[in-house]
Amino acid sequence: MKIPEIKLIARPVSNEAKQAIGFKYNDEAGLGHKIGGHPDFVQGEDDWPKCCGEKMTFYAQVDSVGDDYTLGDCGMVYVFVCFGCFNSSSLVQSH
Repeated sequence: MKIPEIKLIARPVSNEAKQAIGFKYNDEAGLGHKIGGHPDFVQGEDDWPKCCGEKMTFYAQVDSVGDDYTLGDCGMVYVFVCFGCFNSSSLVQSH
């Protein structure tokens, strides 16, 4: 099963959250949040999790937030779901 791609826009709900978003030296980092589509792997697809004998469905990815909350070197968290048994798996990749 493939979920259609839905881009997510971060909307901070406090002044503290507004200050946490963004990178000093990279205008594109932090904009990769989405549900569905194909994962924008930083390091490649070798780590794609499997369950029930098949590749799990890519569910979502969450990009690094800002300089103070970066995942490695502007990495992402990828979330996968098995729609056969509803197990989930996640992994982090960074540059």
